[in-house]
Amino acid sequence: MALILLFSRKGTAEDPAKGIIGAIVDHTSRIGKEEKVAMEMAIDDFRLYSNGSLRLHIENSQREPIQAALAAMDLINKHQVQTIIGPRTWEEASLVAEVGSQAHVPILSCASATPQWASERWPFLIQASPNQQAEIEAVTAIIRSWGWHRVAIIYEDIDSVASEVIPHFTYALQDIGAEISRLVALPPFASSLSKELTSLKKEQCRVFVVHSSLSFATHMFQQANQMGMIEKGYVWITMDTITSLAHSLNASTISTMQGVVGVKSYFNETEPKFQDFYVRFRKKFSLEHPEEENHELGIFAVQAYDAIWTVAQALVGNNLGGQHILEQISLTSFHGLTGLVEFTGRRIAPLRRFQIVNMIGRSYRELGFWTSESGFTDTMDEKLDYNPSMRTLGQVFWPGGPWSIPTGWTLPSSYKTLKIGVPIGSVFKFFVNPMYDSENNLSFSGLTIKIFEAVLEYLPYYLPHQFIPFNGSYDALVLQLVHPEKFDAVVGDVAITAERNRHAEFTYPYTESRLVMIVPVQTRNRAWLFIKPFTKSMWALTTIINIYNGFVIWLIERNHCSDLKGSVSNQIGVLLWLAFTTLFSLQGQELHSNLSRMAMVMWLFVALVITQSYTANLASMLTVETLEPTVDDIESLKISKAVVGCSRGAFVANYLEKALGFHTDNIRRITAPEEYAQALRNGEIAAAFLEAPLAKLFLARYCKGFARAGPTFKVGGFGFVFPKGSPLLVDISEALLKVSESGKLQELENAMVASQKCVNMDWEEEDSSLSPNSFWVLFIITGGTSTVALLTYIAHDHRTLMNHWTHCKRRIPRKVSDLESSTNSPNMPAS
Repeated sequence: MALILLFSRKGTAEDPAKGIIGAIVDHTSRIGKEEKVAMEMAIDDFRLYSNGSLRLHIENSQREPIQAALAAMDLINKHQVQTIIGPRTWEEASLVAEVGSQAHVPILSCASATPQWASERWPFLIQASPNQQAEIEAVTAIIRSWGWHRVAIIYEDIDSVASEVIPHFTYALQDIGAEISRLVALPPFASSLSKELTSLKKEQCRVFVVHSSLSFATHMFQQANQMGMIEKGYVWITMDTITSLAHSLNASTISTMQGVVGVKSYFNETEPKFQDFYVRFRKKFSLEHPEEENHELGIFAVQAYDAIWTVAQALVGNNLGGQHILEQISLTSFHGLTGLVEFTGRRIAPLRRFQIVNMIGRSYRELGFWTSESGFTDTMDEKLDYNPSMRTLGQVFWPGGPWSIPTGWTLPSSYKTLKIGVPIGSVFKFFVNPMYDSENNLSFSGLTIKIFEAVLEYLPYYLPHQFIPFNGSYDALVLQLVHPEKFDAVVGDVAITAERNRHAEFTYPYTESRLVMIVPVQTRNRAWLFIKPFTKSMWALTTIINIYNGFVIWLIERNHCSDLKGSVSNQIGVLLWLAFTTLFSLQGQELHSNLSRMAMVMWLFVALVITQSYTANLASMLTVETLEPTVDDIESLKISKAVVGCSRGAFVANYLEKALGFHTDNIRRITAPEEYAQALRNGEIAAAFLEAPLAKLFLARYCKGFARAGPTFKVGGFGFVFPKGSPLLVDISEALLKVSESGKLQELENAMVASQKCVNMDWEEEDSSLSPNSFWVLFIITGGTSTVALLTYIAHDHRTLMNHWTHCKRRIPRKVSDLESSTNSPNMPAS
C-alpha cells in the first residue's frame, strides 16, 4: 500500500502538471545509496497521491566538487530540470549553488554545514538539511555530564567543518567551562593519520570528538584500535554523520569501536506511515544493493524522501519559472517522515531531538534521548522536567569496560610523577612543616599537606606525586608554574590574589577567606563596678522613691514620736535617715500608725527585691573577669599612626597599604609567631593582621592576652595552585569540595587548633577571689565620711576641751598652796 502523507501547501495551484526534478548524490557511499532509493520511492508515492507526471533524474557526483558542478549543468541543460536536490558536502553544494543561481534554478542543499552567508551570495540556494548547532549542543551536554573539561576534535580537513562546525564547538564548550585542547584536521585516508594519533596518545587529553564521513571514521577507528587507543581511559564521541549510519556497519567494523558514544538524529519510527515506508524500502534496497549486508535505513534516507515531497508540492501546476518555485518551496509546510517540514528564511527548521547511542557487542544500544527542551530523557515525553546530566540514562559501556568512568585525561608520557612545589619559608609551620630524618631525608607535614592528601583520596584515579622544596617568596613560587619543566602544581599556604591568578590558576580556597586584626587585651577598670548592676535611671528612681517613702513615714509618724520633731535641719536629717535605712534596718513594730505601717510593708517588699537583685547582679559582675581589646578599630590605629604587623609576604602588606590606608612606614614585616606575640606584648606594634587560619592558630597558642578586634576583611584565602589550563584543576577542586562536604576538612582544622598548647607569655595569673581592688572607691567614701564626721566632731568640741583644760590648770596650783599652808599651820600636829 502506498504511503499517504498529510500536508498543507500555502500555494493555490492543485491541477496535475508535468515537473522535472534533478538530484545529485554519491552513488558509491552508503548515504548516496539510501538517498537514491528513498527519492525514487518518493516520486512513485507522490504520483499516486497527486496523479501528477513528475520525473526524477539522478546524477552521480562521486563526491567530487567539480563532478557535482558538471552534473548540475547536465541536469539543467540536457534534462531541463526545474529544481535540483544537491549533494551532501558543502564543497560540492557550493559549486552546484553557483550553477543553479546563474540558471535561476532552485537548489536544495543537503549539506549540514552551510554558512550563514551562503543564501545571500546564491539567491536560489535553499538549506534543506538542519544545521548542526543543536547537535553540537547535544555533544557538549554529554561532555558536561561527565565533568570533562578538555576535548580534542578530529575532523576531515574540509572548509565547511573548519569554518562552521569548529567555531560553534568552541563557543559551546566555553559555555560549559571546557576548551578544545587540540584540533586535528586530516584529509581523507591521510598517510599522516598514524602520526597524528601517536601525537594525541602522548598528550593529556583523552576525550576525542570525531566529525567526518563514515569511510574516514571506520579507517581511523581501525588505526586507533591497533594503537591501543580504544581502551580504558579513552572517550570517543561521534557526530551524526557517523552515528546515523551505525546501522550499516558490519560486525568487524563495530568491534573496533567498542565503547564509542554517538549522537544520532531522531525521527519517529513507530508511526504507521514510517512502518509502511520501512518495509518497502528494505525490499527495494536489498534488490538494488545486494552487496550491502544491512538493509536498514537512517536519517539521510528519510530526509531525501521529504526533500522530494517538498519540491514536488512546489512543482504541481507551476509553470512560472524558478523564482516562483523558490517561493513555493519556502512556503511549504507538511508532516513528513522526519516530522514537521517547514522553512524559515530559506532554511529548514532545525532538528532539536537526538538519540544517544553506545557501540557495544556486534551492534549498538540506544541509551536515551537529548532534546533542547528536556535535556537527557529515557523517553520522548515532552512533559518531562529538564535533566542536564547523561548519567540518568544508565550504565554506559566505555572503552575498556563499563564500570569505570573515564577521567578524560592522563599524565603525559613524558613524566610519570607530578612535581609539586612546596614553600619551606612559611611563617607558621602548622601549615607546611619541612622535616629531616636521621639520614637527612626531607619530608613534609602540616595541615596543608594533610588536606592535599585527603583530596587525593577523593580522586577517581591514582595521582603519583613528589613534593619538591622551594626556598623563596610565594610570588616567585607561583611564577615557577609558568614553566612546566619546573613544577606541575604548588601546595602550601599560598594566598589567592589577583596578581598571582594572572600567572596560574587556583583551586577553591580550603581556608576562610578573611583577614583578621589581633590586638592585646586589658582588664576592664572595675573601680566603679559597684554602680553597674543598676542603670542610671534605676538609681535615680530608687533614690526618688526612697526619699518619697521617707517623707511619707516622717509626715505620719512625727506626731507620735518626739524624735521626729525639732529644728528644720534636724527634721531633714531624720527624713533622709528614714528614707535610706528602710532598705536595711527599719522595723515595722517601731511605727505607731497603721497608715505608715501599710506604706512600710509595701516598701519593704520592694526594697527586698531591689537589694537582692542588686546583690546577685553585682556578685556576677565581680566574679567574672572582663577583658577588653586595647584597640577597637583600624581608624584609631591610622589616626594615632600606630605601627602594625603582618607576615613577610607582600600580599598582606600591600592590602594594608592600598586597601586599608596604612602608611608604609607604619607596617612592620614579622617572620615568626613568637615575634608577633612579643611585639604585641611589648607595645612594638599595636595590632597584627593575619589571615583567618593563621589567626586561629595564633590565638590557640597564645590564648591569654590577645583577642580579635574590629571588622574582618574579605581576601582570597589559601588554595592549591596549578598552571593555566591544567586538566588537574577541575578534578582537584571537585575533590576538595568533597573533602569539605564530608567534614574531613573541618576535622583536620580542629585537630590542628586543638594540638596547640597555650603559652602563658608571663602574664600574671589573677586569683578568682574578690579583692579590695573592686571596692576601694566604696572604702574611700565610707572612710572619708567617717573622717569628715570625726573632724567635724573634733572641731565642734575643741573649745569645750580647751576650756576644760584651762580650768583644770588653774585649780591645781591653788590646791598646792592650800596644802602647804595647811602643813605649816601651828594647829597641825608634829610628825
